[in-house]
Amino acid sequence: MRLPLLFMALSVSSSLAQPAPSPAPATAIPLWPQGAPGALGSAPVDIPTITPYPPASGKASGAALLICPGGGYAHLSPHEGEGYARFFNASGITAFVLAYRLGSNGYHYPAMFLDVSRALRYVRAHAADWSIDPHRIGVVGSSAGGHLASTLLTHFDSGKPGDPDPIEQQSDRPDLGILCYPVITMGPDTHAGSKLNLLGPNPSPALVTLLSNELQVTSDTPPCFLFSTWEDKTVKIENTLSFASALRAHGVEFDLHIYEHGGHGMGLGGPWDQPDKLHPWTRDCIYWLKLQKFIQ
Repeated sequence: MRLPLLFMALSVSSSLAQPAPSPAPATAIPLWPQGAPGALGSAPVDIPTITPYPPASGKASGAALLICPGGGYAHLSPHEGEGYARFFNASGITAFVLAYRLGSNGYHYPAMFLDVSRALRYVRAHAADWSIDPHRIGVVGSSAGGHLASTLLTHFDSGKPGDPDPIEQQSDRPDLGILCYPVITMGPDTHAGSKLNLLGPNPSPALVTLLSNELQVTSDTPPCFLFSTWEDKTVKIENTLSFASALRAHGVEFDLHIYEHGGHGMGLGGPWDQPDKLHPWTRDCIYWLKLQKFIQ
């Protein structure tokens, strides 16, 4: 009798030890099937896309986040893209990772802004397809992606009602913003590489002012969650503080965190599916998203 029982115990133990199935692969969606405005070619680097990451069946909260990875406007950091998407999926949020055009591939402003603007409009126009509330769509950005997100938070419009493209008829105003160790200014406290890739070598003073987003906040800017760290030696925390100060001056609600520890580009601080290894900002952000009714 002992051998069958032992065999059964080993079988059960073996089945429990099997790894969880990997998430289904995601497919990128071109934002302009006929070609992006100002495209320099037709290679993948010339085709801005969003990649949807839906939460598990039955978990969806109806909210969505458009994610802008960092990388100094020179590359796109995967851990600040898909990693974030999987993390927010666990709380029921549908995520979309934006692949925007880059200075390293010959693009400068306004190409990147056209891409993030189009992406927000696209998600809103197709909200019903993903069972999303069109009034609960936020934007997330890290480092230079934080600059792109903050640009959308301060340069949105209500849409173009007469445009023949139904996507362009949608507003590109996010309903909230999450800015992770963001580049904000193009002034003295900027990140030099991001500025060069975004604006080119000799931008006009007017363009520098226009893309210094701490100067572009208004009372219509959406509420924001912002964080940076004292240890960040790449992007000065003054970027985060100046944006929070501008939000305060215009009566816009925000949640601000300056942590002592955490280097620039740390992303979640650990694997998205190992909560005990994540940086505290992730827990604070989830708490804030609950207050914003993005998470049930």
